[in-house]
Amino acid sequence: MRSWVRYVACAAIGLTLGVGAAVLRVRSGALGGNAAIGPWTTGRDFGTAGASALTRAVVALRGILALPAHEARYYNAAVDSAGDPLDGTCRYRVSGKALPAKWWSLTMYDHDGYLVANQANIFSIESAHVPNQAAWTIAVAPAQQAGLWLPTGRIDRFELTLRTYLPDDGGVGNLTRDQLPSIVKEGC
Repeated sequence: MRSWVRYVACAAIGLTLGVGAAVLRVRSGALGGNAAIGPWTTGRDFGTAGASALTRAVVALRGILALPAHEARYYNAAVDSAGDPLDGTCRYRVSGKALPAKWWSLTMYDHDGYLVANQANIFSIESAHVPNQAAWTIAVAPAQQAGLWLPTGRIDRFELTLRTYLPDDGGVGNLTRDQLPSIVKEGC
């Protein structure tokens, strides 16, 4: 085989592998998944001029408007507190305490970043609807639950995004594992 044919073949294989790996990395990337805190992941460069190429690609793919850290912090969970993938046919208890922010919301998305379709048309729970901020619980399940409930629509996999707006620390740090809600599977 002539050497130029080998060079072209190697370049084509390298380009194919490189593009494939980049697409896989962006599609599987959590929202700024450069810091893991229990089941939650977050990034420090959302909404900044210094955002990495990976963060920009994930934000573009997911279609979120990322605010600067002093305005909002984003935490994403694709697994429960035991490390198992979130399954839309199971019931989960998301429990938390008062979050150090002016306002927060918990929203469910499918793996492609879209809101999960459900008959109840409930897509998010916000702090204004949580009666006791000191200790709260949200049920995440396919069937209606008493109290605060996010329906899963029985999809195979889902992700939860916790947004904290106007964080008390001005966005200079991440919430700790003790401050972030736990996600406990109760059954399937």
